[in-house]
Amino acid sequence: MALRQFCKLTPVLAANYQSKTFRLPGKTTFFAVKSYSTANGGKDTGAAAGQTVVSERRGSVFLVAINRPENRNAVNQETGRRLVKELLAFDSDPDLNVAVLYGKGGNFCAGYDLKELANPAGPRKFEQDVTKGPGPLGPSRLQLSKPLIAAVSGYAVAGGLELAALADLRVVEESAIMGVFCRRFGVPLLDGGSVRLPRLIGLSRALDLILTGRPVGAQEALAFGLANRVVPDGQALQAAVELAERISSFPQECLRADRTSAMYSCYDAASYTQAMQFEFDNGAPVVSAESIPGARKFATGVGRGGKFF
Repeated sequence: MALRQFCKLTPVLAANYQSKTFRLPGKTTFFAVKSYSTANGGKDTGAAAGQTVVSERRGSVFLVAINRPENRNAVNQETGRRLVKELLAFDSDPDLNVAVLYGKGGNFCAGYDLKELANPAGPRKFEQDVTKGPGPLGPSRLQLSKPLIAAVSGYAVAGGLELAALADLRVVEESAIMGVFCRRFGVPLLDGGSVRLPRLIGLSRALDLILTGRPVGAQEALAFGLANRVVPDGQALQAAVELAERISSFPQECLRADRTSAMYSCYDAASYTQAMQFEFDNGAPVVSAESIPGARKFATGVGRGGKFF
């Protein structure tokens, strides 16, 4: 399935929805979606000094890092724009299969930059129509066609938790802290937190986090299903890259079809029957391209006994 750059409304909502722009007092600026371009020609941007987002290619794995360690990687509007640009470049590149999102300097992301929000002269205009532009944190409204893994260290709180929830999988370090810390300051979840958290961990647990704003450690996050792997401190990025490389080694057309079907079942299907029909229609075309060649490998003895190859 091709990338849908930003979320699409259901027909019922779309029929009744009027595009609005959310404004706050003070100077305003827009996210210019049309200005996003495929990034860097596949080159590593990590060497560029002063960039708030840096990226690196490792074979078929694409690393994207928030690079504002002095702010615990809080995201301002410029950083959000750069995150969208990098992830769109990843999704459109046929040589890249999996992306890893992480934060430089020991923290994943502390959410939206409240200093920017508090600045009377700062940018304070966000696209309210979720089909037309990015969220306040940037990529939260993207629907990628390939897997994204979050390598979580330090704080992944407020909007940082929302970015972690955007990922397909989360590899979390032992000392990492997650939580809806924006509860303390009256900052709402505008980047998918109230949408994704209930689907990831269930409504009761999601409300526990949303209503209390309490911190959640790695082991509790693992028990919740919010973390998929817990690793020793300092190893989240390495573990996430290794996981990405394993995922990248599988037949990709089939993997992406199954991923898309799971996402559709969770977020878009109106009924069990609709989800089942979509799964078949979406998956059947890969049989000739990947399933039959895979079956022939199995017939020769490859992969017997559950062995990976």
